[in-house]
Amino acid sequence: MAGKTKSMSQIKQLLLLKKQNVSNRKAATQVGMDKETVNNYVRKALADPLGIDGLLKLDDPVLEHRLKGGNAAYPDERFEEFKALLPYLEEEMSKSRKTHVTLKLLWEEYRREHPDGYGLTQFRYHYNQNTEASKEKKASTILTDLYVGGEKAFLDYTGDTLGYVDRETGEIIKTQTFVASLPASDYGYILFVPSQRTEDFVYAISQYFKHIGGVPKILVPDNLKAAIVKSDRYEPSVNRILEDMANHYGCFILPTRPVHPKDKSLVEDHVKLVYQRVYAELRNMTFFSLDELNKAAAEKMKAHNQKRMLQHPYTREERFLAVDKPNLLPLPTEDFEIRCYTDMKVAPNCCIYLGRDKHYYSVPFQHIGKKVHVEYTRTIVKVYSEGQLVATHKRDYAPGKYTIVNEHLASNSREYRNRTPERYIERCENMLPELGLLVRMMFMTSKLPPEMHYRSCDGLMSLQRSTDPIIFRTACKTAIEHGKYNYKFVCQLVDSKCIGVQIPESQCPPSHANIRGKKQFI
Repeated sequence: MAGKTKSMSQIKQLLLLKKQNVSNRKAATQVGMDKETVNNYVRKALADPLGIDGLLKLDDPVLEHRLKGGNAAYPDERFEEFKALLPYLEEEMSKSRKTHVTLKLLWEEYRREHPDGYGLTQFRYHYNQNTEASKEKKASTILTDLYVGGEKAFLDYTGDTLGYVDRETGEIIKTQTFVASLPASDYGYILFVPSQRTEDFVYAISQYFKHIGGVPKILVPDNLKAAIVKSDRYEPSVNRILEDMANHYGCFILPTRPVHPKDKSLVEDHVKLVYQRVYAELRNMTFFSLDELNKAAAEKMKAHNQKRMLQHPYTREERFLAVDKPNLLPLPTEDFEIRCYTDMKVAPNCCIYLGRDKHYYSVPFQHIGKKVHVEYTRTIVKVYSEGQLVATHKRDYAPGKYTIVNEHLASNSREYRNRTPERYIERCENMLPELGLLVRMMFMTSKLPPEMHYRSCDGLMSLQRSTDPIIFRTACKTAIEHGKYNYKFVCQLVDSKCIGVQIPESQCPPSHANIRGKKQFI
């Protein structure tokens, strides 16, 4: 849809295709974007000093800010100069058989006129990128499936289900069967999962990658609900979680077209084989857990992959090791975790509230009142402001609690949060020994949490600063003698000027004409 902002997970899918030297036209078709939009993003990516590899390593909010905000798409003057030379370069190279002109010679001439221009590697790269794109204008946009080893993996679910028996209830728990196939070798894989939900689908794919020891360059899922949000012949909108997973593993998602069974004929054939060589052989067996069921199915699939094929002198496993395995992308060091996204406003207490866990996380006080972008996984929470990562927290599922970094708080907030009984006792003893003893006894004798007495301590310290020292000292001593360790009792004594309480003569104020008010305190 024109004018609709593209997600960074979709842009990363585009960059992965460009990394594989796919033309802009083909990339636009595969990611479901307008060709001019693709051209625009590719120009920005090529002009960026980080390059495609560097951009792919950025977190989504940082990448979005880099490509969409700030310095007008980070223009590179060298590329503008290079574009102007392209027609001349193409013309000279087209006559190279007769004139013996090479691209290196043209680069040397280019550098003499543009000393600060591209180096030879960048010069070759930009020339090849643009000439390949121009060739694609004459080519068909329909991809020819050559079944290159390690290139594609077809993903699907079977229609029929198997299950296991719950030991406690005796209930039969139905499962869904994830099926994957590598077309070049016909090597198959199955995994029983609880459902076809996105979380289970992503988990099954990650287990599949571990099983084959690498990552195919292209994943071809059926138009199942877990993978495809909107089913459309030309622009399937891939689920955001699946896009994130593909970006994490460095592969690309290319869903099958609706009502085109030939697009996934190989995996459909494998589903039939699964029925014959797994379902049929397990039909009379009883399982009591999902792990038991998967273990038995794995043994049957291993036998299937090691069985000699009728029309070939090798097994599927042998073909996989020879053709697919060497061409798989390497597995990343960390497993993929599903990321969730939301935008929040930073509260005056320097915190955001993650409603899913009912938990608070601190953000630097400079961002109070701002709208921030929050990304969180099962283990971590990240907060971004204007494309910059400003806070990272370990995810805490405790409801109603706070995860605070002291450096995030303003000085007054930090002082407020650093309150402890020991600090209050120390401060009160410095003000007046009797007040320190009163506060100490308040904390020691109470059965309530210490936080319940912090306001009383604040009130007593404020009262001490605004009361006659002799009156306040007498009120504190009296409260200690009677075991009344609270603000209310001391405040009542102060308000009454300790009437009825004996004040030692040594502490009585001197009697002279300048003293106003009542002449006696007792």
